[in-house]
Amino acid sequence: MPDNATTSHLPRIGLSQGDFNGISYEIMLKAFSDARMFETFTPVLYGQSKVFSYYKKNFGMESPNYSLTRDARQSGDKKFNIINIVENELKIEPGTPSEVSAEMSVLSMKRAAEDLQNSYIDALVTAPDNPIVAKSNRDFLLSFYKDSDPLQVLVSGQMRIGLATGDIPLSMALEQIDIRFVASKLSTFAQALKTDFGIASPKIAVMGVNPHSGSLPIGDDEKVVKAIGDAQHKGVFAFGPFSASQLFVTGWWKKYDGILALHYEQGVFPMKFFSLDGCAYYWAGLPVVCAAPLHGPAFDIANMNKATPDAYRKALFLASDVVSHRKEQ
Repeated sequence: MPDNATTSHLPRIGLSQGDFNGISYEIMLKAFSDARMFETFTPVLYGQSKVFSYYKKNFGMESPNYSLTRDARQSGDKKFNIINIVENELKIEPGTPSEVSAEMSVLSMKRAAEDLQNSYIDALVTAPDNPIVAKSNRDFLLSFYKDSDPLQVLVSGQMRIGLATGDIPLSMALEQIDIRFVASKLSTFAQALKTDFGIASPKIAVMGVNPHSGSLPIGDDEKVVKAIGDAQHKGVFAFGPFSASQLFVTGWWKKYDGILALHYEQGVFPMKFFSLDGCAYYWAGLPVVCAAPLHGPAFDIANMNKATPDAYRKALFLASDVVSHRKEQ
């Protein structure tokens, strides 16, 4: 099929299905039950139409309707498009992660990531998974871009927090923190704030490792101070290091376009605290756009009509916005 064989004029956002025994289909259905969602981009789900119909019927929802397509490039505007990754019947067990649901999540991610790499879709939004499968899917995606320096950036409104290290034990995170590592993450973050958010001269606050980081930088914070200095010499407007109380209790974070947290919980906690209606994240520093809601599959409330789509909706708009900003460059 030729590359120009397409009926879509809006950006195409691919959707991985996550674990279909969790809340992924529920938050998709609720997000796209609002017809205004189709005005900005065209969704393409790599999943199963029968699972989609199962949950739609269970929740008594009249919309959204869907159209089947075999090729993302043939997805139609103003429609919820589904690519069936398998045709056989699947056992749906809401609330219970299974080998089948994990296998289908991996297959969904594989198909979506390959289309993303081939530019058949403009961005990818991943749905919630159990931690083991989520890590496997993340590693598969990032394996396409080994030469990149990815940075997970949490976003909600004007708060943007980059996570220098991932969801690993604190001892392992501290082993990664050195001058070159922090300076590199600052460079990636600064460039992302320019290209992905349209901020011409972004200012970044850097969090310290120890309490009272701003007043008495010792130990690991001495490395952070030197990394900030190196970044500044390269034209990055970086400041700090700051303690969490300095930035968040006082509201200082509002003075900055981004905050670099040095370990996972240091960034996730304030983001979730200030974003009670949910938040999303994406991978800065990649040549492709990949976003997700910052929560898990919530098996405990699966199929109970209790899940809210706020964070998922934010991930969708985050992906769409980043695509738009990059096209303006």
